Amino acid sequence: MKWKGKDLFDLVCRTLGLRETWFFGLQYTIKDTVAWLKTDKKVLDHDVSKEEPVTFHFLAKFYPENAEEELVQEITQHLFFLQVKKQILDEKIYCPPEASVLLASYAVQAKYGDYDPSVHKRGFLAQEELLPKRVINLYQMTPEMWEERITAWYAEHRGRARDEAEMEYLKIAQDLEMYGVNYFAIRNKKGTELLLGVDALGLHIYDPENRLTPKISFPWNEIRNISYSDKEFTIKPLDKKIDVFKFNSSKLRVNKLILQLCIGNHDLFMRRRKADSLEVQQMKAQAREEKARKQMERQRLAREKQMREEAERTRDELERRLLQMKEEATMANEALMRSEETADLLAEKAQITEEEAKLLAQKAAEAEQEMQRIKATAIRTEEEKRVMEQKVLEAEVLALKMAEESERRAKEADQLKQDLQEAREAERRAKQKLLEITTKPTHPPINPIPAPLPPDMSSFNLIGDSLSFDFKDTDMKRLSMEIEKEKVEYMEKSKHLQEQLNELKTEIEALKLKERETALDILHNENADRGGTSSKHNTIKKKAPLPAVHSHPSLLGQGEPALGALGAGAGGTSSGSSEQASGLRPSLRPSGSPGCED
Repeated sequence: MKWKGKDLFDLVCRTLGLRETWFFGLQYTIKDTVAWLKTDKKVLDHDVSKEEPVTFHFLAKFYPENAEEELVQEITQHLFFLQVKKQILDEKIYCPPEASVLLASYAVQAKYGDYDPSVHKRGFLAQEELLPKRVINLYQMTPEMWEERITAWYAEHRGRARDEAEMEYLKIAQDLEMYGVNYFAIRNKKGTELLLGVDALGLHIYDPENRLTPKISFPWNEIRNISYSDKEFTIKPLDKKIDVFKFNSSKLRVNKLILQLCIGNHDLFMRRRKADSLEVQQMKAQAREEKARKQMERQRLAREKQMREEAERTRDELERRLLQMKEEATMANEALMRSEETADLLAEKAQITEEEAKLLAQKAAEAEQEMQRIKATAIRTEEEKRVMEQKVLEAEVLALKMAEESERRAKEADQLKQDLQEAREAERRAKQKLLEITTKPTHPPINPIPAPLPPDMSSFNLIGDSLSFDFKDTDMKRLSMEIEKEKVEYMEKSKHLQEQLNELKTEIEALKLKERETALDILHNENADRGGTSSKHNTIKKKAPLPAVHSHPSLLGQGEPALGALGAGAGGTSSGSSEQASGLRPSLRPSGSPGCED
C-alpha cells in the first residue's frame, strides 16, 4: 500500500534482469488518455482505477537513435523487438509492403532458427501473424504466395542467432518514418488543427492527414525552453531571433504527458553526446565478453557439427561399400552353386554315356559271336547257303554299325570327362574368389585427429562437463577487427538488400489493388518517387550548422516552478560546449513565425 512507483518499477526490472531501465516505464490509462507511472509518487496516489487488480503495461517509453549502438543487453533488444513488431502489425507504425516481407523473414529467423527444408515445409507459417492486414489486403496474393516470398528471404538468413536476427529487424524498423514518434492532436494560435510528434530527435509538426513527413522540426539542440500554462504549450527556440511557437492541446493532462516525454527524450539526447557512465561502460564490457564467449561457443559447435557431418559421410560410405561387398559375395555364392550343379549334371551324363558305351560293346561282341557261329554251320542246300550268306552279310553290316556307334560313344565319353574336368576347375576358382572376398578387410582403421585450433584463438579447456575459457588481450582486438569487418560487410550488403527490396516491390506491383491503397501508402509512394527527401531525418539533416550549443535554461515558463527543466538548472546557464565536441546534428530553423503558426 505504501509502495512508490520506483519500488514497483524496480521489482519488474529485477524480475526481467533488465539494467537499461532508462528506456522503459509502466503505462496505464486514464479516461482514454495514456499516462506513465511516476517513480517518486505512491502507486495508489495516481489516478488509476480502484478496481482490483490494477493493470499496468511495461513498455518502452523512449526509443534509441541507433539501436545497434545504444542497446547493450540482449533482454533490452528483445523487448524493443517485441514492441516494435507489435506496433508494425497493429499499423501504429507505417511499413511499406516490401519492407514488411523482409522484416517478417527476420522475425521467422528469430523464432525458428536456421531454415531446414525437411522441417519447415509448405504451410508452416500458416498460423503466424507476420504481415500487417493493410499489406495483405493491398495485393491479390494468397497466403501461400506470401509464405513463399517470406521463406525465400528466410533461407538467406542462415547462421544468424536469435539476438542477431532481432537486431537486424530493429535496424530496418528504426528507419521507418513513424518509428518511435508519439503523436498528439494540437491547435495553433489561428485554430488550425495539427499534430505534434515527440521522438528521440526532437519535436515535429505534422499535418493531421500526413504523419510521415513533418511540416517543420525542432531538434533538441535548437530548443531553449519548453513550458505550458494550463492548455497552452510554448516552445522557445535557442535562436532568439526566431519567434516563439505556441499551441494548445485538448487537456491539461496531455500537456503534462508531452512535457514528461520532452524532458526524458532531451535528457537521453544529451546523454548520448557525452562519455558513457561507469555503469554503461561496465555493461558494454560485459556485453563484449559475452559476445566473444558466444562467438567461441558457436565456432566450437560449428566445428563439432562439421566433424559429425564428416563422420556421418564416412559411415555412409562404409555402409555403401559393405553393402556392395555383400552383393558381390552373394553373386559369388550363386555362381559357385551354379558351377557345382553344372559339374554334377556333367558327371551324371558322363556316367550314363559310359554305361551306354559298355552296352554297345557287349552287343557288338554278341554279334561277332553270332557271325562266327553262322560261318561254322554247314548249310547243305544252296538256298540255305544263300539265305545264310545274306544273313552273314547283314550281320557284318550290323557289326560294322555297332563298332562305329561304339567308337562314337567312346569319343563322347572322353569329351564329357574333359568338360567335367573344366567344371571342377571353374568350381575351384570360384571357391578361391569367395575365400578372397570373405578374408578381405572391410575398411582401414580410422583414427580421427582433431583439427588444430588456430594459433591466435583463445585457449579453452574441457574438464568433465564444464567449459572454461581463458581470454587473451588479442581476443578483444581480434573481436574489434571482426566487428569493424562486419560493419564494412553490412554497408556492402545494404546496397544488395535495397536491390532485393526493389526487385520484390516490382514483382508484386502487378498484383496491387490501387483502389485499396491507404493515405499513408500514397504518401509513402510520393516520398519514394521524390527520392525520400521529405522524411523527418532528412528534414533535420538539411539544416544549417549551429554555431554553438548552450546549456538550456529552465524548461518551466513563468509561474511553473514544479515541472522540471531540460537544462542543467532553473534559469541558469552552464559552460557551453561547442557543437563539434558534443556531436550534435546540424541545426534547422523554422522559416519564420507565420510558417510556424500555419
